[in-house]
Amino acid sequence: MFELPFTLSSLKSAYAEGISPADIVEEVFRRIEAVDDPGIFIHLIDKQEVLGQAAGLGKYDASLPLWGIPFVIKDNIDAGGKPTTAACPAYAYEADTDAFVVKKLREAGALLIGKTNLDQFATGLVGVRSPFQPPKNAVDPAIVPGGSSSGSAVAVGHGIVSFSLGTDTAGSGRVPAALNNIVGLKPTLGALSASGVVPACRTLDTISIFALTVEDAYCVYQAAAGYDETDAYSRQIPVPAPAPVPPRLRIGIPDAGSIEFCGDEAQEKSFRDTVALLKADGAEIVEVDFTPFYDVAHMLYEGAWVAERHTVIEDLMRDNLEAVHPVTRKIVGAALDLSATDAFRGIYRLKELARKTEPVLAELDLLCVPTMPTFYSVADLEADPVGPNSRNGTYTNFVNLLDMSGLAVPVAPRGDGRPGNVTLLASAGRDGFLAAVGSRLEQMAPHTLGATSWALPAPVELQPAPDTGEIAIAVCGAHMSGMALNGELTGRGGRFLKSGETSDSYALYALAGGPPKRPGLVRGAPGSGSHIELEIWALPAAEVGGFLAGIPAPLGLGTIELADGTSVTGFICEAVGTEGAENISHLGSWRKFMANAAGGPSIAAAE
Repeated sequence: MFELPFTLSSLKSAYAEGISPADIVEEVFRRIEAVDDPGIFIHLIDKQEVLGQAAGLGKYDASLPLWGIPFVIKDNIDAGGKPTTAACPAYAYEADTDAFVVKKLREAGALLIGKTNLDQFATGLVGVRSPFQPPKNAVDPAIVPGGSSSGSAVAVGHGIVSFSLGTDTAGSGRVPAALNNIVGLKPTLGALSASGVVPACRTLDTISIFALTVEDAYCVYQAAAGYDETDAYSRQIPVPAPAPVPPRLRIGIPDAGSIEFCGDEAQEKSFRDTVALLKADGAEIVEVDFTPFYDVAHMLYEGAWVAERHTVIEDLMRDNLEAVHPVTRKIVGAALDLSATDAFRGIYRLKELARKTEPVLAELDLLCVPTMPTFYSVADLEADPVGPNSRNGTYTNFVNLLDMSGLAVPVAPRGDGRPGNVTLLASAGRDGFLAAVGSRLEQMAPHTLGATSWALPAPVELQPAPDTGEIAIAVCGAHMSGMALNGELTGRGGRFLKSGETSDSYALYALAGGPPKRPGLVRGAPGSGSHIELEIWALPAAEVGGFLAGIPAPLGLGTIELADGTSVTGFICEAVGTEGAENISHLGSWRKFMANAAGGPSIAAAE
């Protein structure tokens, strides 16, 4: 039993073969004892109570996505009838009910094991700012475990549980993932309800998810997400089914003048190797000046957002200052020197800085950054409790301030054996897209899971299709991935489904006029044309009208017959539009035509 990987696919297979949830609960507690790290849990639920949860599941129900899956939660998230401390005993209270997200996970069949240690009041990225004994890094005890969600990450890193909940304001769902060789999913703000969560910065917080694989993390996200009318910051964020990665991506990375590794050559090589994998997989890598992003990051601990942290523990700092961790006290105490005027100046400054990042992000599908510049040891933090923490946030502090989604993905180990990890970042609502890219990346960069010897499981074969409320649309020109107008799809919530070809009834033209050059797909008699490359995307039905409004004549939407005999809605051209146009059907691809026009490889070479 000890060798059973606690991935979702492994546990579901075991349950289908007859293993009981009680067996898994016994194994969870055996692993807790074997790991022997009293710093992981602040509150471990009694085993008999957890066995009671397991018995209440009844017979195996494959329709519940998390049936019998063990998990833990950070101790700033409520579990009904259990204490919530936020790693401050003087602050502790007993929660009346489960947090909204915890309730949803239990309804999906998950088994709550306990509540984990954290940097007090979620203030820190190192994992050692707790009055309780800090947990040890699962991979290397000499390294800090990462904060503030330290216990949650370590529990998954050891394979004690399948997934855990943390929170993330400045990177607390990503840095601990990198340090413990696991996945950290930092969702779009508002996608996961904050009801029943002790905030750090209420306007910037989100529950985050740690898991052993990207697929597992996204499955948990799907189960946990949902609009909560009792949470003023909850948002209606689409949570689509998993889908493939578009064939062409434009990925931004920090340029040579702005990338930072704090002198860590192994970290730099690991990142460069990962970027090379993405490039070899067909991505266009674009180096960008990260100075505007760093300027945003600096705002997080300056002005308004430090004052926001103070709102949470104002009474405690006034009435029982010694109960607050010294480093937390120093950071949050800076709010006492700020005024409301300072707060508004900070808000205005953030808006100005965010505007500078907009044109950079508009030209890219996503960003790829090191999750952190370098590694720090426990001894480093004893010598300097603030500096290393600040540097850990180099690539994380700006993300929630810019309302971005994020995913920390393990990659191959560094040359010195320490975990490799990068973070993928995209605009709000693109969590599913990041999961697709992250799943592909982790498969390209083999690694064991967490601190275990478990191998990365094979990916699930996807059968992509439009979700309810979406319409499949075929595109064959500039709206394809990596091309000039693809943002008109992705910006409206479009999702790539698959690549394909038309039947041999179609001719492809480069229409007269421009720039920009536009393709025209014209249908003729069966066998009279060529197979033309296209991509099929799913677009929310509510966005189709606005999308069509930007499509000029002679183009419009019609029915396109595919090479496999099926049909899909897509762009077609009126025959009159071919007057003066160039027939490029022999190329079979608008990409090839544009590559030639840009002086790329000859068609003969490309073919």
